[in-house]
Amino acid sequence: MARLLLHPQEVEVFYILPAIRRHLVMFMKERGLKQKEIAKLLEIQDATVSQYVSEKRGHQIEFGGKVLEEIKSSATRITNRGMLLMEIQRLLKVIRESKVLCEIHRKFSSVPMGCDPLVMGC
Repeated sequence: MARLLLHPQEVEVFYILPAIRRHLVMFMKERGLKQKEIAKLLEIQDATVSQYVSEKRGHQIEFGGKVLEEIKSSATRITNRGMLLMEIQRLLKVIRESKVLCEIHRKFSSVPMGCDPLVMGC
């Protein structure tokens, strides 16, 4: 069965954002934050934090070196709603510019031959 073509933005929403949140939760837990504190900072439910910890959410992709370092750094900077938005956008930009988005896109979608992020605008 052929896979459907997902837009890069759909890949970000369905796969990348949940994985970013999972790693943020894990790094915040390592810093000693409680589940309720993490939920408040990330503006998610307590139960959602629990699902990230137990790998019921956000487990379909793993990030490597630089992206993980950036997520860990973001976990220390997120202190309010504005910083949450800024850090998530910053992380998405890192993922796009390092072409990690392309790798993940190919994993979950039927990407056209010769797909080039500079041409496509990803």
